[in-house]
Amino acid sequence: MSRIIRRHTIAENDWTLAVDGTTQPRASGKLIVPLARWRAEREELVAGAAAIGVLLPNTEDVEAIYPEIADRPLIALQFPVFADGRALTQAVLLRNRLGFTGELRALGDVVRDLVFWLGRCGFDAIVPRPDQDLEACRSALDEIRVAYQPAADGHAPVWATRRARATG
Repeated sequence: MSRIIRRHTIAENDWTLAVDGTTQPRASGKLIVPLARWRAEREELVAGAAAIGVLLPNTEDVEAIYPEIADRPLIALQFPVFADGRALTQAVLLRNRLGFTGELRALGDVVRDLVFWLGRCGFDAIVPRPDQDLEACRSALDEIRVAYQPAADGHAPVWATRRARATG
């Protein structure tokens, strides 16, 4: 079983990514399927696995499709290349505007340099590229401790901390 970063710790990946259309879930019964497969096989998938997550391409309008996937326990967002940050915007929309509370997972060309920003945007599960050091990626989540603006990770911006100290 592979290992991932989940909620700032290194953990076993208990979900199976089924991008080929035939993959069945592991013993845990947790399966991540592409949006197209979810749409085509929803009833069969729900009947056959304990939990179904949906993989969204970074080109999807998450606000438009959210009603179809809002009840999923996991939404995975795709990073096809490191330099393409559209999935960061999708994550912020899912967490802040749409109120998604399930697991938000980053997949694809995920490298250490991106990990801190994934946490800021609301990802709570990160699957780095196989050539990336998992511990180095995990430590990147806490690399910068001072934030100047609010974000999905819940860190208070420095101005709010200073204001609270001045009035408290």
